Amino acid sequence: MSELPYLSIVVPAYNEAGRLPPTLSKLEEFFRGFTRSYEVLIVVEKSGDGTLEIASRIASQQAHFQVIDNRVQRGKGYAVRSGMIRARGEFVFYMDADLSVPLAEVAAFLRHWEENPQIDVLIGNRRHTLSRITRRQAWLRRTMGQTFNKILHGCGLASLHDTQCGFKAFRREACHEIFSRQKLNGFAFDVEILLLAERLGFRIADLPVEWINSTESKVRIVRDSLGMLKDTLTIRRSVDARLKAEGRVARAAPCEK
Repeated sequence: MSELPYLSIVVPAYNEAGRLPPTLSKLEEFFRGFTRSYEVLIVVEKSGDGTLEIASRIASQQAHFQVIDNRVQRGKGYAVRSGMIRARGEFVFYMDADLSVPLAEVAAFLRHWEENPQIDVLIGNRRHTLSRITRRQAWLRRTMGQTFNKILHGCGLASLHDTQCGFKAFRREACHEIFSRQKLNGFAFDVEILLLAERLGFRIADLPVEWINSTESKVRIVRDSLGMLKDTLTIRRSVDARLKAEGRVARAAPCEK
């Protein structure tokens, strides 16, 4: 596999024995008609339900599927980072194991890049006026999300839009530059990577997506929300300090619609 693939897809998985097989089946089906080179990286955190064994068995039957065994359970941010750093594609996506955003959106994102080659980072925005919400989140989760967005606005991070949509994509250079600097292991890592993208001067666009909410979310509403709040309050200062230590001047490219 010396040739660099056109497309990489990273799927983090923790205790996903039930949802992962149908997801990998859908990925296999999606790529049957795909004419470019690709790779699928399944990043398994230490699980107690046989996720690693299931992922390894399925991947052994697919030449372009690879399992990364993290051997520990540190959080989604750590799992995503592990895969994104290993990904070699010209375009690199990460998405949730439940495929809350259907795979058809991959083609839509790739078309947007063909039409807008100046863009470096594409993010799914569930709040976009053209997004299609097939199954909504429960009231409490929606309320927590709205509260989180208000906190982002209060911290001067309003331009980041829908940070928590688990469907984002990067050109290879942007992927390497961002994820080699990304540190957070918890759910606030999405805010960190988007802030890094802005500070490093990469051009970001948010696109409408279809969203099918999963009733089996791994987010623990109280505990994880408190952790996200704690991380969010320090993210901007932490990112700017790291870039300053590198001798880089933080600069922001416009976020395009």
